[in-house]
Amino acid sequence: MRKPQPMQPLELDKQGVLRFRENAIVRHLLDNGGLTLNDIARGDFTKEDREQFAQLIGYSHDGAGDLGYMSDETWNAAAETFYAGKSEHEARADELRDQLARARAGMIDGVASLFSKHKDDIGGTHDR
Repeated sequence: MRKPQPMQPLELDKQGVLRFRENAIVRHLLDNGGLTLNDIARGDFTKEDREQFAQLIGYSHDGAGDLGYMSDETWNAAAETFYAGKSEHEARADELRDQLARARAGMIDGVASLFSKHKDDIGGTHDR
């Protein structure tokens, strides 16, 4: 698994929209470099690079949630850094723990059924 790209911090713009902090150099290159967002969309770039690019151009946080390449981990962690004042590392770790807890909780009934057991009789603790 690739290490995630660094995450841009969130900030409110002049209209009160929560956005990833735009990188002025990236914005200048996009606006003056002869490429459009459609050109970039057709390019052979990784999901992680596309995700970071959306942040670097100042995509809104709400809008980024609708991008197919924006991971839940990054989207949720970005919100945690803004609203809860967590570091990126803390926010990503918390999000991954939450994902694991949701996956574990979602599997309990299926595993119990598979082994003909009551879900409370499945080994391990599923309330963590």
